[in-house]
Amino acid sequence: MRFERREHRPAALVIATPVIAVIAALAVAGVLIAFAGAPVLTAYWKILTGAFGSRLSTTETLTRAAPLMLTGLAAAIAFRARLWNIGAEGQFYFGAIAVAAASAHLFGGLPSLLQIPILFVVGAIAGMVLLLFPLWLRLRFSVDEVVTTLLLNFVAILFVSMLIDGVLKDPTAFGWPQSEAVADAARLPKLLARSRLHIGLAIAVVLALVVHFVQSRTVFGLQSRAAGLNPAGAGFAGVPLARTLVIVAMMSGGLAGLAGAIEVMGVKGYVTTDLSPGYGYSGIVVAMLANLNPLGVVLAALFTAIMFVGADGMSRSMGIPTYIADVTVALSLISMLIAVFFTQYRISR
Repeated sequence: MRFERREHRPAALVIATPVIAVIAALAVAGVLIAFAGAPVLTAYWKILTGAFGSRLSTTETLTRAAPLMLTGLAAAIAFRARLWNIGAEGQFYFGAIAVAAASAHLFGGLPSLLQIPILFVVGAIAGMVLLLFPLWLRLRFSVDEVVTTLLLNFVAILFVSMLIDGVLKDPTAFGWPQSEAVADAARLPKLLARSRLHIGLAIAVVLALVVHFVQSRTVFGLQSRAAGLNPAGAGFAGVPLARTLVIVAMMSGGLAGLAGAIEVMGVKGYVTTDLSPGYGYSGIVVAMLANLNPLGVVLAALFTAIMFVGADGMSRSMGIPTYIADVTVALSLISMLIAVFFTQYRISR
């Protein structure tokens, strides 16, 4: 018996792959829940009701999904072109701190109609810068971007920590390390009154549609896919690999930086070192669960948000550790990788 590469991947198999991966992950996680002494079906029902059982929980789930969509898109765009961006967490923080600084010291006096778009651009540019440097190292010195982008996460977070403990520290925070707050005009409008749900969710969904159109209906989308599938063949066919990767890096880093900007402008209002509960790293899982499909990223981000928010409700009601959500998401990633392998290869005798 041997593995043989498929000449054609059936569409039904590609669509079913994420569903199979999630079911397999839930099944394995159910074993762990059973070992914890809790009924499995009841625990999963508590997760679902914890995520959508009330107006508050529903809006919190959707609020959590917005940055996951953006970091998921950032990873999906980069990975499809075989640019391994593991630095979305650092790019998230760079976008967040750039927005806080720009609003507090440069554009705070502008009206919302001008200030919000400008801050979006500022956050996106900050994320781009943090990814373009590792890409330059790869193109100039063949340095592996997996290492550089991963290590830059820690550099970025420590740099942000230095800023919010120094020049950008809020003097009204009673010594607590946080940045100066963004101006009131920079706060994103709410989608629902008396909730934290803001228009960042709608922006993330629209950007997913835009990315899907770019990748499936434009010359650049074809070039980026070709660069990921076969760089040598793409270069031989005339695809400008360096320029394509630069544009891909700008899109990927920009989306991750925009996620940080949206989180500050829509939810927190200021930057702390615990602003992100791992949105950058979770975005990788979201992208893989979506099979790098921009539209699938929306659903995968929603699933991940359900697990994180619902696990809190399950933990309070049943006494099960909330880490079961992290375990389930991680198992989903492993299951997805295995499932993707079998969509590309089949066992032959």
